[in-house]
Amino acid sequence: MKLGSRGSPLALAQSRLVAAMLAKSSGADIGAFPIDAFMTSGDRIQGRLQDQGGKGLFTKELDEALLDERIDAAIHSMKDLPTRMPEGIVLTCVPSREDPRDAFIATRAKSLMDLPAGATIGTASLRRQAQTLHLRPDLKVELLRGRVETRLAKIESGAFDATYLALAGLKRLGLEKHIASVVDAEVMPPAPGQGALAITARAGDEKTLALLRPLDIAEHAITTTAERAFLQALDGSCRTPIAALAKINGETLDFLGEVLTPDGKHCWRRRESVALGSDATETARALGARLGAEIVAEAGPLYQAHFGNKGW
Repeated sequence: MKLGSRGSPLALAQSRLVAAMLAKSSGADIGAFPIDAFMTSGDRIQGRLQDQGGKGLFTKELDEALLDERIDAAIHSMKDLPTRMPEGIVLTCVPSREDPRDAFIATRAKSLMDLPAGATIGTASLRRQAQTLHLRPDLKVELLRGRVETRLAKIESGAFDATYLALAGLKRLGLEKHIASVVDAEVMPPAPGQGALAITARAGDEKTLALLRPLDIAEHAITTTAERAFLQALDGSCRTPIAALAKINGETLDFLGEVLTPDGKHCWRRRESVALGSDATETARALGARLGAEIVAEAGPLYQAHFGNKGW
């Protein structure tokens, strides 16, 4: 099975993790799962992704390689995956989910609240921008893009006072030493699907699908289903600051989701717990969709008044 991946160190580390899982599951040598690296549209863009099309920019070239049968499966970070899959491609499994929280990165402060007034946060995430300004409207937020190592170097050099990175990515790269603190998910919920891996394949490719199915972890599939349903109900893209986190506690699914205006002045939240029942995946999907729809009904007019067609 030929695997496809973005070419960043983090993406390749994640793809090697999946290759090892496949080797263990199938009993084959890891060499039976070679990885092809791709430069995606999202990797080439230097500015804000939300100005260039948002979600899908990190998956387009991998989708094309799948449909052209140059690769058999593609490994993605779940939070980069559009909620609507291209025709002929299916999300097959969620094989891993690390800690979904954000990590706060700074050399002269332990947390966001420790930063002095006027300090500069570097981020390309509209969600992180909005959450930061909601909590600390006295701070400045400026664009900071690039690979994990690039962003860490910008903080070390003093170009920015602080930034955020996904805790999962830092752990997978062995870069936890750079973490000043882990962000409380109750205060700043992460992006939907953050920390989770997603594997896509061609619909109808039964040989590949059969090899991938054993890698699926039900708990992660259920929680990310709820988060992605919330995102889809809000027509989520990189132009709308959306956060969501679902957790399973016994037979209960706990969900927290929020939507903000990019300036952080308005925030709409929903929190609910439901019994999972006999069809946990459908329960998760229905919960996320319903809570997202509730926020659209409540916040839609105000959001449109502020941002016109730039939002949902």
